[in-house]
Amino acid sequence: MLKTNTLKEKLADGQAVLGTWAVIPSPIVADVICSTGIDFLVIDSEHGPIGFETAQNMVITCESRGVTPMLRVGGVIESDILKALDIGAHGIHVPNVSNAAQVEQVIQHCKYPPIGERGFSPFTRAGNYSRFTGAELTKSANENVLTVVHIEGKDAYEELDSILDITPLDIVFIGLFDLSKALGIPGEIDDPKVISYLENAVSKIRAANKPAGTIAVSAEQTRRDVDMGVQYITFMVDCDMLRASYRQIAKSFSVFR
Repeated sequence: MLKTNTLKEKLADGQAVLGTWAVIPSPIVADVICSTGIDFLVIDSEHGPIGFETAQNMVITCESRGVTPMLRVGGVIESDILKALDIGAHGIHVPNVSNAAQVEQVIQHCKYPPIGERGFSPFTRAGNYSRFTGAELTKSANENVLTVVHIEGKDAYEELDSILDITPLDIVFIGLFDLSKALGIPGEIDDPKVISYLENAVSKIRAANKPAGTIAVSAEQTRRDVDMGVQYITFMVDCDMLRASYRQIAKSFSVFR
């Protein structure tokens, strides 16, 4: 990418930032969301049916609104990470990372030499489609691309200290829904056992001078997370927000039938 990552700058300044998940494959829906003043949008190609062509159009939409486009890939998959960054995403989310070796792989796929081994072509949206951008592209991308890994299982929590030792890693994201599943209480993300894991992880992440991230599904959770020291918060998911709004309208209308 040839642009300054404003989200990375906000995090470096110690600001808490707010985003949401986009699983609906629509630049129009993305535009509606980005008109609200959020900081970033995570385009979800792991759980959402979003292909890379649509994702690129959603990235363009985000940038037109001054919102940072992030993209969640399906895992530590080199080709998917490469495409996500080549279409112009300002950073990637990599789910279900379990150990430091996997994080090192993520860094190798995200960063150009001398840091990593990311495949190079300037003939992409990230390179402004021009062979003349090569030197600038590799330097700017290494400085600006955000790398986010998801810690979602018990094994990953046991490996957190070694994961945090990896300097180029930007954000550690605590996936509460997968964590609740791993603890045998799927969906119960307010359960004290889940919150205890979250608090311990955030404390370690902050001590390593990295931003911690997680998901919130209510205003109360958002407040709790900020007070806990979470900087990178994804609030809800586009499909659930849309469904809940129309469901409430439908329930209210039912009294007139």
